[in-house]
Amino acid sequence: MDGIPLQFSYSWTEARSLGVTRAQIRTDGVPIARGLYVSRSADLDLRTRCRAWARVLPSDAAFGLHTATALYGSAVPAPGMHVVLPPRRVLPQRAGIDVHTRALRDADVVTLDGLRLTAGAQTFLDMAALLAPPELVALGDALMRAGHLSAGALQERLARADRVRGVRPARRWAPHLSAAAGSHPESRMRCWLLLSDLPEPQVQVPILDRWGTVVAHADLGYEEWKVALEYEGRQHAEHDQFGRDIDRYSLMAADGWLTLRFAGRHMTGPAAVVGRTRRALLSRGWRPGES
Repeated sequence: MDGIPLQFSYSWTEARSLGVTRAQIRTDGVPIARGLYVSRSADLDLRTRCRAWARVLPSDAAFGLHTATALYGSAVPAPGMHVVLPPRRVLPQRAGIDVHTRALRDADVVTLDGLRLTAGAQTFLDMAALLAPPELVALGDALMRAGHLSAGALQERLARADRVRGVRPARRWAPHLSAAAGSHPESRMRCWLLLSDLPEPQVQVPILDRWGTVVAHADLGYEEWKVALEYEGRQHAEHDQFGRDIDRYSLMAADGWLTLRFAGRHMTGPAAVVGRTRRALLSRGWRPGES
C-alpha cells in the first residue's frame, strides 16, 4: 500500500496501528489465517507464507516435516503448514497450521533464507515415520546432494533418537543415502533394488575404456557384471543431450557394458526396474545368493 510502511506480510493489528483502513486491508491483503495477511503485490509462494506465519509464531518455532522438505527444495509434496515447537504447557492453536512438539537441540534447527526450520537430520527423522522407503531414500539423497545433510550429522541425530517415532526406518536407510544420486527417480530405482534380492548397486559408476580412462558414468550399475542402469528424464530428449547420450552409450557398449534405460513410465512401481535388472545380471553370470 503506497505511503504506508508495511512489509509484504502483516497482521491486522499491526496494519491498523499504522493507520491502515479496513478497506485498504481488504483491497491489498490476501488472508492466509485469521488476522494475518500477505500483500497482493507479493508472490504467494511457500517462503512468503512462512515469513508471514513467522510474524505470529513463538520465536523458538521452526518449520518442519513437509514444510521443511519443500523449503529445502525436495520433490516431496508439502500439504499444509507444519511447525515444530519444543514441548510447553500450552501450544499455539491457529487454523491453517499443524503444530508438532519435538525436544529440539540447537543442532536440530537451522536458518535458511531468514526462516527457522528443522535441520536436515531432524527433517529426515521426522519424515521417516511418514514416507515409504523409496520416497525416504529420495529425500535423504536430495538433502545430501544440496548440502543440507551429512552422514555425520545424521548419525549423531539418530544416536539420540531411541523410541522416537520413525527412528527404525531412519536407521535402516541412513547408511544407503548418497549425495552422488542425480535425481529423485534414480534414488527410487536404487531403493527398489535394495528392497529386492539383487546386489546393492553402485552410484555414478565410472565406465573405463581399455586404457583405463573414464569415458562415462552410469547412474547406477554393477561393475563386476558390467550392467548399468540409466534414468532418462525429459532433458534427454533435447538435441544436444541426445547426441551426448548416443556417444556415451556407444562407448559403454564398446567396452562391454549392458545398459538398461528407464523413463518416467517405469516409475510407477518396481517391477520393470527390478525384473529387467535381474535378467540382465543373470545373463552376465550373477547367481542368486551372491552379494
